[in-house]
Amino acid sequence: MATRKPNNPELAAAASELTAAVQHIRQAINNKLDEIGAIASTELNRAMQAAQTKRGRAERRFDALWGKVQKRLLKASDEAKKSLHKAVRQAEKRLDATKKTAQARLADLSPAGRGPAATKKTAASKVAARKAPAKKAAARKPAAKKTAPKKAASRKTTA
Repeated sequence: MATRKPNNPELAAAASELTAAVQHIRQAINNKLDEIGAIASTELNRAMQAAQTKRGRAERRFDALWGKVQKRLLKASDEAKKSLHKAVRQAEKRLDATKKTAQARLADLSPAGRGPAATKKTAASKVAARKAPAKKAAARKPAAKKTAPKKAASRKTTA
C-alpha cells in the first residue's frame, strides 16, 4: 500500500505559522513570568528592607530603654549602699555611746575593789603610796553591824 503525501501547501504553511506563533507565545509568557518574578523580588526586597528598618528602629528603642533601666538600677543600688553604710555608721555610733554609758554606770555601781574603775583607782593609789612617805595608819575599828530583830519579827507576824 502506498502512503499518501499531502500536497496541500496551505496546510503546511498553516502548520509552520502555528509553530511560530506557539514559539512567540511561549517567549512572551516566559518574558512576562520573568517580569513578574523581578517585580515580586523587588517588592520582597522592599518589604525586607522595611522590616529590617523597623527591626533596627525597635532594637535601638529597646537598647535605649535597656540603658535607662540599667542606669536607674545602678543609681538605686548606689543609693541603697549609701543608706546602708549610713545606717551602719549610726548604729556603730549608738553602740559606742551605749558602751560608754554602760561602763560609766558600771563604774558607779561597782563596789570598791571590783570593776574596771576600781582597778584604775587602786593602781593610782598604789602609785601615790609609793611616792608618799610611809606613815603609820591609824587602827580603825570596824563599825558594828546593827541588827534589826524587830523588823524581822514584824515581817513574820504580818505574813
